Formats: sequence, C-alpha cells, structure tokens
Amino acid sequence: MRDICKVYDTGKVKVEALKEINLEIQHGTFAAIIGASGSGKSTLMNLLGCLDVPTAGVYEFEGERVDGLHHNRLAEIRNERVGFVFQNFNLLPYATALENVELPLVFKGVGTKKRRALALELLQKVGLGERTTHLAVELSGGEMQRAAIARALANNPSLILADEPTGNLDTKSGGEIIDLFEDLWRHGHTILVISHDPSIPQRTERVIHLQDGMLTENSKHPH
Repeated sequence: MRDICKVYDTGKVKVEALKEINLEIQHGTFAAIIGASGSGKSTLMNLLGCLDVPTAGVYEFEGERVDGLHHNRLAEIRNERVGFVFQNFNLLPYATALENVELPLVFKGVGTKKRRALALELLQKVGLGERTTHLAVELSGGEMQRAAIARALANNPSLILADEPTGNLDTKSGGEIIDLFEDLWRHGHTILVISHDPSIPQRTERVIHLQDGMLTENSKHPH
C-alpha cells in the first residue's frame, strides 16, 4: 500500500477513515493490526481484503494493482486469494462442519468427492476431525471458529484476514485459536489479525498500530 486514503462522504460530512497509509506485507508474515475502536482497523481490513477500494493511493496485491478495479474483479480476487475469519464465525447454523468448509469449493465448482476429501483434511488440520458431521449450532464457540478457519483455508488463499477472531471466545478458546494461527503461519501462511485483544500482539512476529486512521508504529518482535 502506498499513500492509501479512504474518505467516507455522506454528503453532509466527510470522514477521513485512513490517511496516507504506507504498508508492505511480505508473504509468510504473521502480523497483528491493533488499535482502538474507530481507529480505522475495519476500513484497513476491507481494503486489504478487496472488500472495498481506497479513495486515493496505490494498492498492489501480489503484483496486481487492485485499488481501481471493478467490483467483479475484486470479488474474483477475494474468492481466489483471501480467506476471511470473522468474530461471529459466519457459519451456516444448520449445515454440518463439513458442509460449511465445503461451501467455497462448491462455488468454485470442485467435484463432490474431491471437495469432501479436502474439507475433511482441513477439519483434521484445525483439530475438528471428530466433529465433521456436527451441525454448526452444536459446536462450541472455539469449535465454530476452528471450522471458520478451515473454511477460510479451503481455496488455499494467499492471505488469511482475521477480524477480531477471539472477540466472542473465552480466554482459553481464544488462546487456542491464536495457537492455531501460529501453527498455520509456521507452515507458510500469511496471516493478519485485526484486533484490540492485548494478548495477540505478544504472539505475532509483527505489530502494526493504527491510531486515528494513521499507522503510528510498525514494530517487529524478535520471535
């Protein structure tokens, strides 16, 4: 990202959500983006994940400029290259864990047998091998988030974006989710966790601070 700005113009008032953001994320990074409510974290996540485009500035995702792309192309990039993990899991409640993980593969047109095998493999990877046939509503919060992470991995994304992934979990379950992210990172995944949970930056290799729409610090941990 180079000189990225995002302005929300309601007609009556203009809100500058992000101001001249300069940010470079290398493949294989595990970073926390932290900041208070209203600091611009969600706006930054939406831009990073190609859910929205900036008002000004240049954003290159794996060498492709995406800052001015049509929403159809942005949707393709999201589906192919970004795995999202949200605070409220966003699972289909009356579908099984397996069916939830299969969903991105259904949209991609992957055949049933191949799709099922991959979904099973991913559920085992996140520690849900015994819970594949349980409905989402029958899973605990921590298990639902694991299923959501497995689903985010289904399209083998370049980037995993997690928005407050521990926000609805107790401390123990939240810690286990960060353990899982750390394990995925050690296996080569690029993971950005947007959060105001103070325990998360202690676990990541890089911490990006946002304050009032600006990057205030970009500290790296020896890890």
